Amino acid sequence: MSYRWEASARIAQRRLVAIVRHADTSVAEQVGDAVIEAGLDVLEVPLTTPDALGAIERLSRRHPQALIGAGTVLDAASARLAILAGARFLVSPSLHADVLQTGHRYGAAVLPGVQTPTEVVQALEAGADLIKLFPADEHTPGYLKAVRAALPQAPIVPTGGIGAANARAWLDAGAVALGVGGSLTREPATAGATAAALLAAVA
Repeated sequence: MSYRWEASARIAQRRLVAIVRHADTSVAEQVGDAVIEAGLDVLEVPLTTPDALGAIERLSRRHPQALIGAGTVLDAASARLAILAGARFLVSPSLHADVLQTGHRYGAAVLPGVQTPTEVVQALEAGADLIKLFPADEHTPGYLKAVRAALPQAPIVPTGGIGAANARAWLDAGAVALGVGGSLTREPATAGATAAALLAAVA
């Protein structure tokens, strides 16, 4: 049994969420294994990955010490299935009240996606544990800094277009943590090394 505040705290402590989205389930799992073994032990498997629920279950079984979550969760049914598979946090590209309700009902942290200050406030009012700024590469760290000047209470996790080269700039702008995907799965064979570089960048 885990509590959703534990998942939120772990994400904030690690400062990184590895996103293993891939058209080949076995490759997604290999990347997941590699980044966890490199020390990046907070991992999101988007439900757009084939057999994502199976991947979540297998990664959770192989790495019980890791924090495994589900991404691209758009409805209550998907949220419940992901939690049953072992997901301890749920991430969405947008804001869905039923995902928040279902996640919280069963003890999972929920990170809805937003783009604007209005959506940030709506996510806070809906009870979001953390808030995903997506796609972050549509903005700059300066945008996040300005949003947090007005909404310093918002725990924002920029996601999209983030790698070792710009991770520190986003954290310095006030990000609680960062979602990183493409730089990990673009070259699966070097995912472990990429994860190590990201960890060094945010240390």
